[in-house]
Formats: sequence, structure tokens, C-alpha cells
Amino acid sequence: MQTVCGIDLGTQSCKMVVYDCEKKSIVAQSSAPVAMIAENDGTREQKAEWYDAALKACFDGIDGAVKSTVAAIGVSGHQHSFVPLDENGKPLYNVKLWCDTSTAAECEDLTRMAGGEEKLIAETGLPMRPGYTAPKIQWLKNHKPEAFARLRHVALPHNYVNFLLTGAYSAECGDASGTALFDVRERKWSSRVCGYISPDLEKRLPPLIDSGSAAGRVRGVAADLYGIPEGTLVASGGGDNMMSAIGTGTVRDGFLTMSLGTSGTLFGFSEKPVIDPTGNLAAFCSSSGGWLPLLCTMNCTVASEEIRALFGLDVQALNAEAAKAPIGADGIVILPFFNGERTPNLPNGRASVNGVTAANFKLENLTRAALESAVFGMRTGLESFRALGFEAKEIRLTGGGSKSPLWQSIAANVMNLPVRIPAGGEAAAMGGAIQALWCLLGQSSVGEKVTIEALTDEHVALEGSVTVKPSEEEAAAYDKAYAEYSRYLGALSPLYK
Repeated sequence: MQTVCGIDLGTQSCKMVVYDCEKKSIVAQSSAPVAMIAENDGTREQKAEWYDAALKACFDGIDGAVKSTVAAIGVSGHQHSFVPLDENGKPLYNVKLWCDTSTAAECEDLTRMAGGEEKLIAETGLPMRPGYTAPKIQWLKNHKPEAFARLRHVALPHNYVNFLLTGAYSAECGDASGTALFDVRERKWSSRVCGYISPDLEKRLPPLIDSGSAAGRVRGVAADLYGIPEGTLVASGGGDNMMSAIGTGTVRDGFLTMSLGTSGTLFGFSEKPVIDPTGNLAAFCSSSGGWLPLLCTMNCTVASEEIRALFGLDVQALNAEAAKAPIGADGIVILPFFNGERTPNLPNGRASVNGVTAANFKLENLTRAALESAVFGMRTGLESFRALGFEAKEIRLTGGGSKSPLWQSIAANVMNLPVRIPAGGEAAAMGGAIQALWCLLGQSSVGEKVTIEALTDEHVALEGSVTVKPSEEEAAAYDKAYAEYSRYLGALSPLYK
């Protein structure tokens, strides 16, 4: 048996799958939690040492006989988060996360240096937002100058895991395009934007490799620590959204993938750059060649998790309560900005419960409004895709929220599109495994190389998938509920800017 391994370093946990390519089945999987540091000023941080421990725990959770069969590894990591390393690869400060909104002042400074948001979008395809990596580096320069002076390697989480495995630094265009330091049209680092932070910043960024290339091979110290074969191929890896795109087969035009996790994302593959002048859709590259225009909200399942914890409900009980309520939660609307927000750009945003009366103030309506708020944020992205001429026929749903039949129904009717839930689950880790196979076959093949499209056709588990179609009546009801959500959003947004 020969297998490939997919690793997904998420915000809350590290997950691992070992996939038998011949039998087309996951033969082992494991996971380990990762904690978070949260402060009222919008700080959201982790320690790189926690990633080391989680990776070790995941490998320890896989049987040694299974690990001995691994021929290639592909790593997915949460996008944008900044891992600052010294010349020896040791962390200089905490990892500032994608959901950290404490860098609003740095975003303003960098936007001013660039001559305005329009010029930034023209240069990189992205406005400067707190979620991206560039303002986090500027923050380190402003607030931790001694650490910045010793900064030699700028890494994203997946780059860091690749470094732990191989001892080498590299980046690929998908994850790199989410740093706001990258020219998405030319697929290279933007010397101009890097220069706004420091004249030598570009030298501290990892060299770029093709998405189908190898980042390196497992070094001896990692083989001994994790119990995996020395010399195992390590693929380029990529950001979690890019790996989820591979794991759901989003490597062609025609449909969108929606991920309902801590963050919410909606993205689709494109053969050419898609630049949204409003900045709602991020102009990312894919990790399969091509581009991956994407909407990201920072507070997707956060509201439902906070309400679930507040009332001591498990997931099943939460869904049961929400199912009792009508569409629109009887007038209750939740703006779910517990972490500030990226889309819309409200870094100082706060969560709120609106439309409450003595008659509708019920647990069932609160839980329903929490679920609905996650998908209302996604509808903003769908409207942006349509405005740019991208018409999807289907949405593929992934992430923790995708497991809920009620959330599946809400997604189909809010978006008014069929929603398909791939059978495999763990899309990002599975995407890493498929990319590892792509890299492995590319290294060993002679003549015509296998394509990523052919591999996703073969290995993305759509047989047995669930498809939920929208109801005309329910979709119309959600049009009205979304309009009410938009009304509260428009009224309260000025408070958070």
C-alpha cells in the first residue's frame, strides 16, 4: 500500500488524513486542538510552538505501520497569518492571525503610502485589510522593533509546517496572493508594496515555486520526531481555501465552493485574474494554476458557537431549537461581528442582536438568527460574483456547518442555488492529499503529466454526495429576510468604522 498524507492546520485545530490512492479511501485520520489568544483590542494570536505540538500530536495519532506507507505530504494552512522567524527559523513573536483586527491603523498607513485604495487594488488586486499579512508585518515593525530587526523569514502557517518537515523555505502563488504583498496579475511579489514596509522586506519573503512542485523532502530530524519516512516528498501546499478548492474539485469554472467554518468563504476557479473594484472579492491565485476569486467573512459560525456555549447546548440541540423557528427568525436579526469584520470592512465591528420584542425573544429565534447570519454574509459575495459576470450553476458546501441539514437548507435557499455536499469531508486536508499525489505523479512521470483536473475528477468523493435544491417559496422568504439583515447592517455600520 502506498498512501499520501494531507495536513490542514486550521485556526482551532490541526487535522490529518492518510489517503490510499488505489482504494480511494481514507485509511487513517487524526486531529489536535490549537488554542487562541484573544484581547478586546481585536488581537487574535497563537504561538508557533502550538503548531509544533499539534503537528506532533497528529502524527502520533496515526499508526506507525500506516505512516510507513506515506509517499508524499501536502499541507494546508489558514491564510494570511504571520509567522515571524529569525535566521535559525525560531519564532520572534506570536503568530498574528487572519482574524486579528488590531492592525487597522497600519492598514490606513499602508493605503496612504500607496496613494489610495484604488492604486493598491491596481497593484496587487487587493485593498489593504486587517486580515491580510502585510499590515501584520507593519505592526511588528511599529510595536516590536527589536523583533522586526531580527526578522529574516516571513512565513505563513503552511510555509512554517513545510519548514518543520523539510528545513527549506518556499511559497506558492495561492497562499502568497493573500498577503497583500503580491502582484496577482503577474504572479510575483510586489516590490513596490514590500518597499512601503521596508526596503529589504522582499529579501525576507520565501522564494516562489509552482503549485505542482515539491517544497522539499522530509529531513532526518522530522522523520525521527514524527515517525515518517525520511525523504518523503512534501508538495508546495497552500492556503486552506486553495486546498479546499482542490478538495471539492473547484479547479474549473462553473460552480462555487462555500466553506462554513470559523471564517466563511465563497470562491470559484477562474482561468484569468478576477479583480473586484469594490474589494469585496479578494483577487487570489489558486493552488492548482489559475485564479481563485474569494469572499471571506471573519464571523461565520462564530455566532452560533457563542450562542451554543452561552446556553449550554450541543450542536444537535442548537439545530433542533433553530428548526422550530420560521425563516427570518420572527424578525430577530444577528450581526455576527464578534471578531470585527473583513467583509464588510468593519475592523471595529461588534456583534448585536436586533429586532427583539417581548413576543419574539425566544431561544429558537436566537439560534435560527445565528445560523442565518452566517449565510447572509455569503450572499454578499454571490452578488459580487454575479456583478463581475461569474454565474454559478451549483455551490459545493464544506466546513463544519456543512454537516447540518438545516444549514444546508438555509444555504440553498438564501443563495437560491443547488447545494452539493461532497461525501468525503475534511476538504482542506483532502485537498492537501490530492495535491501531494499530483506532485508525486509529476515527479515520477515521463511524457505527459497528469493534470490536477483529472485527479480531482478521480478522487473528490461526489458519489454519495447530498444535493439540496432551493424551494421557490423559501427562497422568496429569504429574499425578504436578507433585505432586513441588510437594513440593520446599513444602519449600524457607521458605528464601527
